[in-house]
This record gives sequence, structure tokens and C-alpha cells, in this order.
Amino acid sequence: MGRRRQSRETALQLLYTLDITRTNVREVLCAGWTEKMLSPEIRDFATILVTGVIEHRDEIDTFIQECSTNWSLERIGLVERNILRFAIYELCFLPDIPPNVTINEAVEVAKKYGTEEAPAFINGILDRVKHAVEPRAMHLSMALSSSIS
Repeated sequence: MGRRRQSRETALQLLYTLDITRTNVREVLCAGWTEKMLSPEIRDFATILVTGVIEHRDEIDTFIQECSTNWSLERIGLVERNILRFAIYELCFLPDIPPNVTINEAVEVAKKYGTEEAPAFINGILDRVKHAVEPRAMHLSMALSSSIS
């Protein structure tokens, strides 16, 4: 298994812990790093995902709500919701990761940790998010390139 996949799985576990315990992010991260013997690369990317999700949680949850027709946020299982959260964070805020890689990785994590229906559910929502984010990203990159010129 690749380092990024391990980071995503670790991020899922930490986000799940945060939802269940309602503890401080720093406490959960410190406890997670104390319990797990992970390489710095895995820890660093997992930390980026967890802190990014926490920082942008309201925006991310709005995306989930808008893209999951007939499903309230509370109705989505904690595992699936947190997979969606870290994947949407990647799609929206980590442009160096190709969207299809993000979606594929989220689906693979869902196969391992989610319900039987989770991979298809997550794939569908992330595909909608991807199509909603792409026009914004293109507009932003065009604006940036014109301001540089």
C-alpha cells in the first residue's frame, strides 16, 4: 500500500475519532502519532488532510449536502462522511493531486472501511463535486495567469 493511501486511512481514523470524542484536534493528532509508528511522510499528509478538513468543515459539509440528493448529512454514516470530507478537501484545496486519483483513492478506502454500498455512493458524490469544482479551478487559474502577465 502506498504512503498516500496510508495517510488517507490514518486521516479517516483520526477524523472518525474527532467525531466520536469531540476532542481537540491537537490532542487527537498527538494521541494518534503516539499510538502509530508512521513515517514522517504519512504523518505529514494525514495531518494536512485532518487539519484541512477541520479548517474547511462547513464548506465541505455544504458540498456534501448539495451533492448528495435525498441524503441529509446526519443520515450519511460517519465513515462515509469522513471519507467524503477528506476527499472533498483534496478536490477543492490540493490542486496538485489529480481529481481522478482522489476519487479512486476515496473509493478504495470506502471498500475497506465502509458499507457495501459506500464505494458507489462516494464515487457518485465525488464525481458531482469534481464537476462543480473544475469550472472554478479553471476560472481561478485563468485569473491567476492573466494577473501574472
